[in-house]
Amino acid sequence: MGQTPAQKAAKAASGQQPKRKRPGKAQREAIKRAQAAKKAGGGRPTAKKAVPLPRGSLRAAYPGTCPVCLKDYGKGDVITKVADGWGQPACTPRRLSAAEREFARNEARIESGETYRAQKPSDWRLGSSPSSSRPAR
Repeated sequence: MGQTPAQKAAKAASGQQPKRKRPGKAQREAIKRAQAAKKAGGGRPTAKKAVPLPRGSLRAAYPGTCPVCLKDYGKGDVITKVADGWGQPACTPRRLSAAEREFARNEARIESGETYRAQKPSDWRLGSSPSSSRPAR
């Protein structure tokens, strides 16, 4: 039994939605194929996600030359602050960890002789024991 246009309008005004017909078998299969293609990566091309840049880096506004390696970089390439301006990220000096800094400090102290300054020169004599070479206290 069909509804008159007045009954449909009264139903819509009261907030009830008119009953929809279920799509036919051919339409359901077409919908399933479209959904599967969308999951597989087909369909509309999506916008590429922007790759985040490393901290302290940016994209070059204009082409230039790296002051460290003297190689050219183009507009839009990733650059970072280097010793004498802006250059390629591979040309930046590697940051040392705390342990590496401590090791380098100790190595410099040893090589400069600083760690041995407080030690007295040996007063051992060839062929005698240490007790006989030092004066008694």
